[in-house]
Amino acid sequence: MSPSGRRYSSVFRDESRLDINYVPPRLPHRDRQLSLLNEFFRFAVERPGGMAQRVLITGRVGTGKTVLSQRFGLDIEGEARDRGVNLHYVHVNCRECRGSPFMILQQAILKFLPHFPRRGYSAEELLQTLMQVLDDKDAYLIMAMDELEALIRGSGSDPLYSLTRVQEARIGAPQRLSLICILREPECLERLDPSTRSTLQRNIIRLEEYSRDQLRSILDDRVDLAFRGGSVSGETLAFVAESAAREGGDARYAIELLWRAGKYADASGSPTVLPEHVRRAAVSIYPTLRRDTVSSLGLHEKLLLLGLARAFRWGGAAHATMGEAEEAYAVACEEYGEERRAHTQVWNYLRKLSALGVIQTEPSGAGQRGKTTLISLPEVPASDLEEELSGMLHARRRGPRAG
Repeated sequence: MSPSGRRYSSVFRDESRLDINYVPPRLPHRDRQLSLLNEFFRFAVERPGGMAQRVLITGRVGTGKTVLSQRFGLDIEGEARDRGVNLHYVHVNCRECRGSPFMILQQAILKFLPHFPRRGYSAEELLQTLMQVLDDKDAYLIMAMDELEALIRGSGSDPLYSLTRVQEARIGAPQRLSLICILREPECLERLDPSTRSTLQRNIIRLEEYSRDQLRSILDDRVDLAFRGGSVSGETLAFVAESAAREGGDARYAIELLWRAGKYADASGSPTVLPEHVRRAAVSIYPTLRRDTVSSLGLHEKLLLLGLARAFRWGGAAHATMGEAEEAYAVACEEYGEERRAHTQVWNYLRKLSALGVIQTEPSGAGQRGKTTLISLPEVPASDLEEELSGMLHARRRGPRAG
C-alpha cells in the first residue's frame, strides 16, 4: 500500500534490463564502432581459418567498452550459426581472474570442455590445449579480454606475446584464435615489449565519453525496456542524464542511478520516479567509486584502503603522506591478522587504486619537507568507505583466507 492507503504496482516492468550484465539489443551512439568491429572480423564468417585478428578497444569507465564487445559477440555468433560456421565468442574479465594467464585460458577452455580439470597445467600447456581443442572440434574462437590492465600488471608481455604468436608455429593450419583486448588505460601498453605492443595497436577502437544528450537517449532506451509506461518523466530522465554527464559521461553510472531511483520510488509507494528519488539515489552511490570496484580488490589492497579511510575519517586532513598510508595499513593488517607487505608492494597497491580512480595521488609541493606522495580520497565519504570495507573484510574472515 502507498502512504495514502491506495494500492500501487512497481514502477518497473523488468528491472533486469538495468543490470550491469544486461546486453541491450541496440547500442545508441555506438553504431559506428559496432560496424567497425564487424568489418575487422568479417573474415571470421566469410573465410573462417584464413587469418586471425587482434583488436584493441579503449575508453574511460562507462563509455560502453564491455557492452560493445558483448553485443558484437552475440551478433557474430548468431551470424556464424546461420552460415554453419563453428565460431564462438568468450568474454573474460582479467581483473576477476586476478590477472592470471592460467585462469584466463581456463575460462576459454571451459567454454568447450565444462569438466576440464581446474589445476595441474601451466599457462603455456593450457594455451596449447586450447588450440588442440579448437582443432578437434573444428572450431574458431574470438576471445575478449576485458580489463587487460590486470593481466599486463600481473604478468607483463609474455602471456600476450604467446597469445598473439601461438599460430606462427602452426604453419598451414587454420587460424583459429582471434583476440579483442579491452582496457581503459592505454598507457599500460607501454609496459609491453615493442613487438607485442605493435601487434595490439594495429586496430584500435577508441570510445569517447558520452555527452548529456547521448546519455539521455541511452536512458530513453532503457526506460522503454525496464519501466512501466508513464512511470519516468522526461524531467526525471534529463536530471539523471545531467548528473551522469557531470561524472564524465559515465553511462554505467547513469543506468545505476536510474535503477536506484526506481527502487526509492517503489519504497515510497510512488507510481512515478521523481527527481527527488534521483537525489536520494545519488547520495547512495559513490560518484567515482562503485561497490563492484571495491569488492574486486585483493585482500591487501582492501586493507590499505581501509587504513586510509580511517586515517581520513579520524585525522580530518585532506591528504595523507606515503608514510601515513603505510602506518594506517600496518594497523589494519594487525587487526586482521595479516602480515604487512613491504614498501614496494604497498606502493604498487597505491598505484593500482589510483589507476582505478579510488584514490588520487600527487607529488608533494612547496611547504612539504622532503619529497613524498600525497594521497587523497575524492568525493567518497570516508565513513561510508570504512563501513563498506569493514563489512567485506569481516565476511572474508568467515571464508577461506587469501593473500
